[in-house]
Amino acid sequence: MGKQLDNERTMSNRELFKKLFVFLKPFIKHFILALVLILAAVGLELTTPLLYKEATAEMTNNTVDLGKILACTGLMVIVFIVTAIIQFIEAMILQRAGQGIVYNVRNEVFRHIEYSSIEQINQIPIGKLVTRVTNDTATLNMLFTDVIVNLVRSVVTIIGVIIFMFACDVGLASYMLIIMPVILFATFFFDIFARKAYRKVRHNLSHLNASLSENLSGMKITQAFNAEEKQYREFKERNNKLKKSYSHQILLMAIYRPFMYVCYAATLFIVFWFGGKSALELAINTGDLTGIGTLLAFYLFIDKFFGPIQELAEQLNTLQSALASSERIFEILDTPSTIYDEDDVIELEEIKGEIEFKNVWFAYEEDNWVLKDVSFHVNPGEVVAFVGATGSGKTTILQLIVRNYDIQKGQILIDGIDIKRIKLDSLRSKFGQMLQDVFLFSGNIMDNIKMHEESITDAQVYQACEYVGANQFIQKLENGYNEIVRERGNNFSSGQRQLLSFARTLVHDPKVIILDEATANIDTETEVLIQASLEKMMNIGTMLMVAHRLSTIQHADKIIVLSKGEIIESGSHHELLQTKGQYYKLYKIQYEKNIHFNENQESL
Repeated sequence: MGKQLDNERTMSNRELFKKLFVFLKPFIKHFILALVLILAAVGLELTTPLLYKEATAEMTNNTVDLGKILACTGLMVIVFIVTAIIQFIEAMILQRAGQGIVYNVRNEVFRHIEYSSIEQINQIPIGKLVTRVTNDTATLNMLFTDVIVNLVRSVVTIIGVIIFMFACDVGLASYMLIIMPVILFATFFFDIFARKAYRKVRHNLSHLNASLSENLSGMKITQAFNAEEKQYREFKERNNKLKKSYSHQILLMAIYRPFMYVCYAATLFIVFWFGGKSALELAINTGDLTGIGTLLAFYLFIDKFFGPIQELAEQLNTLQSALASSERIFEILDTPSTIYDEDDVIELEEIKGEIEFKNVWFAYEEDNWVLKDVSFHVNPGEVVAFVGATGSGKTTILQLIVRNYDIQKGQILIDGIDIKRIKLDSLRSKFGQMLQDVFLFSGNIMDNIKMHEESITDAQVYQACEYVGANQFIQKLENGYNEIVRERGNNFSSGQRQLLSFARTLVHDPKVIILDEATANIDTETEVLIQASLEKMMNIGTMLMVAHRLSTIQHADKIIVLSKGEIIESGSHHELLQTKGQYYKLYKIQYEKNIHFNENQESL
């Protein structure tokens, strides 16, 4: 998905409208009704030039029939009122349909992102995804509530004008055909160049949003390294690219609209030149002044013809923007998740917690192996810790167990069943994950622990918080469990966020617990607090741990030492110390560091 977004895949109009029709189909009745109303409104509007013609013709007669003139005037007033009512009803119908369509599209895009693999999501800047769900769907809204209907109205009006013109005077109407090829030719090329311009605008806007999102999230680091000017220059460069793409788009409109006005003036000149001569000759030779009424009618028809033509420029402008946004939306929707359920997957009611890796090979990038022929077995209820240098594959093992990524070779088994044969929802529901970087959502503490799971009671939340020691700081808060959690939980310390993460995991009753550097960001006082909780949690079920602090994993049943993606040692804490291998060296280094740290503390 990430690569496709960068390559800016393009689609034909036919392909795009075919895909959009899927979302339009539930609201097809609304659009049919709107089309009927448009036809009625356009038909009524096109009668006004004829009424003007009749009224003008009557006024040029030797004996003026005032009643007929008043009747024409009254009919015109009625036409205006009825047309306004029809257009109001049509607008309301379309707005309801358009908002419903965009609501469904927005939901579908967000849901698709939710079920994309972690690998795919990591490839795309968050700002780009936000642009897809918000800006692009908002632009798409205009397609259904404004552009399509106005395009239909404009086309129907243009066709209707031509028909009424020929009904009014075939000779004058024929002169209109002279200018038509020029209009069609100009519109065709405008459509091609405008589409390219809008693709560029959406591309640059998406990159600007991605840059903005990243810079705002990392503002603390920017300020810490005095990098404000550098980041500003990068943002200014992206902003300048967006400005240039907008300028190109505006230039196209600046050329197209005046050109259409020239065509309008040329058409008026042609009609009045030839029509005026005919009307003048008729008046001189026969005294018949009806040609003046015909000229007036044609003037109004031309105005009604070029009004939609001018509007077409605006509508095509917006249409290209909407189609460009549609392309980017379907880039998301058409990209399947790399992690998915096979056809014959099974649901797991319960698991014992037995885990086995059989000759597992895995690489994030082709042939750059992170894990090489890794095999190990975890018995139900065992506590197993993974130790090794950064990049040795510890965290990767934990991510593979819950299928955040799929392995290239080998097998991963849960209770003897290959995890690819287990339904993803069923598999992940049996695991509780506590990570180093705790993410808290905006809301309150209670909502963050429950994660909107209605089956979890408040009493269970209180019990879980007491179990991990989180209740000690929650009870001191002004609003307790209803305390507001600001964005990413930045109103809590790292240790407090981690304790809330522990409680959140436990309350969902996992059968296997995963701790990935879960104590890395916790201060010494908080570590002492949760160490007792960890010992309790070891009795819940199978536990897999990754920790740099070896003091955290000394009580594990088994410790697996990794180096460059391979298992080099395995055994209990005491067994590994006796062998005096890599684990012994790591333990000795940390032990000496702790002694040195304690001596410094005492001297202070």
